[in-house]
Amino acid sequence: MDTSEQATKATTTYNPSRLLDIVIDRLQLKNDAALARTLGVPAPMISKIRHRRLPIGASLLISMHEETGWSIRELRDLMGDRRQKFRISLVHFKPK
Repeated sequence: MDTSEQATKATTTYNPSRLLDIVIDRLQLKNDAALARTLGVPAPMISKIRHRRLPIGASLLISMHEETGWSIRELRDLMGDRRQKFRISLVHFKPK
């Protein structure tokens, strides 16, 4: 099944675990720890994403894109992110 078929089957609800599972399957990895190593992130980050305590950030999406060859749009569709526009949150920026 290609990514467009998987995205079509995906529901419209946001579910980052779905994306993680599909990427693990695509890369033929054993578990979240192997995914973390492959993407070059700490293993707790994957756990926090699964438990929805941390969103999937742009840099992680880019790493997934580089490893899978799927477009960012396909990756976002797989996790149920259907937004067309993005807002930058100023909460993460510290004033000088």
